[in-house]
Amino acid sequence: MSGTDGTTETDGATETFDVVVIGAGPAGEVAAGRMAEAGLSVAVVEHERVGGECSFWGCMPSKTLLRPGDVIAAARRVPGAAGAVTGELDTAAAFARRDEIVGGFSDEGQVPWLRDRGVTIIRGRGRLAGRRLVDVDTTKTVVPAESDGKPRRLAARRAVVLATGTSAVRPPIPGLAEVEPWDNRSATGATTVPRRMVVLGGGAVGTELAQGFRRLGVAEVTIVEGQSRLLAHEEPFAGEEVAKAFEAEGITVRAGRKVTAARRQAAATDEHRGPVVVTLDDGDEIEADEILVAVGRHPATDDLGLETVGLTPGRPVEVDDHLRAVGVRTATKAGAGAGTEESGQDDWLFAIGDVNGRALLTHMGKYQGRLVADIVAGRRDAGTGAEPVEVAGAGAIPRVTFTDPQVAAVGLTEAAARDAGLRVRAVSVPTSGVAGSSGRGVGLVGTSHLVVDEERRVIVGATFTGQDVQELLHSATIAVVAEIPLDVLWHAVPPFPTVSEVWLRLLETYGL
Repeated sequence: MSGTDGTTETDGATETFDVVVIGAGPAGEVAAGRMAEAGLSVAVVEHERVGGECSFWGCMPSKTLLRPGDVIAAARRVPGAAGAVTGELDTAAAFARRDEIVGGFSDEGQVPWLRDRGVTIIRGRGRLAGRRLVDVDTTKTVVPAESDGKPRRLAARRAVVLATGTSAVRPPIPGLAEVEPWDNRSATGATTVPRRMVVLGGGAVGTELAQGFRRLGVAEVTIVEGQSRLLAHEEPFAGEEVAKAFEAEGITVRAGRKVTAARRQAAATDEHRGPVVVTLDDGDEIEADEILVAVGRHPATDDLGLETVGLTPGRPVEVDDHLRAVGVRTATKAGAGAGTEESGQDDWLFAIGDVNGRALLTHMGKYQGRLVADIVAGRRDAGTGAEPVEVAGAGAIPRVTFTDPQVAAVGLTEAAARDAGLRVRAVSVPTSGVAGSSGRGVGLVGTSHLVVDEERRVIVGATFTGQDVQELLHSATIAVVAEIPLDVLWHAVPPFPTVSEVWLRLLETYGL
């Protein structure tokens, strides 16, 4: 059987599909489903849960745990509603809702989306075994009932797609491993709230969970950030506004400091772990009941078989603007001696999502999954010309940090734009300075900020801080991706009274 009609071939030990996807997180799911809808036979190899990190330990559970505190804080800003906010946040109910959102940490609700499209799900750990080959260890799975424990070899006619994501980094701090710190999985899967918490890292994960757990009832929260400010990769005002809000909520921020050691003291009883003591580089010590490490992510490529195709394990898989892996060892040249191979650009191996290191964001992984699906299915040109397929690259990545105030940004910061050699001008206005904000309550904070390329008169970056500003972001993303001239954008009339009128204020401040 050819398999191009959605069927699967097997020659005994090897099962053949048009495409094999390793990893069933958001990027892998989207790619597999879209290719199957195009009529290709597709196998997805997953050793954990279909839906991946975002569904079970990242975006979805974390935002669910943040929501109760956000709603209460928003209500307290609204006269007439503030007086109705009485009592304490129901932590048990918040955890129960988290459990509902993640399906009780089962992927039974996620699997049908793939199977209904004809995708074959293979439970186990997949690794490359050479050109267009994937070996699967079916003993390594969290769903053993769906595996017979026998090894399987898969062959791909058209492509193998790597979508294995990342895992949390644990820095080599003396004593840190021994104290058994939390990572994002421990935090989003927590069933109790510690009395005191230290958070290592002031990026998106660290700031969101620090504030989230403070509002869930942690009495003392301290963030230790090695950079000089929180959210160091965003505009400076963003981290400053978040830090000021944290201070008002009783969250301590130790920016410009590093942890040099950690130890866990003996427990007073057998029911609880003893407290953790972290030592900072200025000699200060902080005692807490739990320590959350949120200092970055590591590509899940250590045991992916990259060495079998000439790539280096443990690193992100470098890709071109068609999401094809760069430097893949090609087939033996005709007439060459045994074992003679070339390292060059091959067209069968793709890497999407966090594993390629381009943008560690779920929505960008899904975008890349759609692109690769269309390339493999022949819907989109995969030539080697200068025009990239991945248009929404480094200069057009939308991102939201779900703190209060939120930080929503797309494209380049002012500093990054200048470093790129652009002649830019930045304009800012208060996010709360429009009529639409007055109806949302009192005491609102935030800044709306555009970075304009003066030569082309287009927006290359935008940042919004404030309450619920994530809903302002897509309009900015469209402006950046489409390179809409400011003179044209001026005619996009924002409705009154909405917060989106901040766009008009920004353009007026620019001089239009």
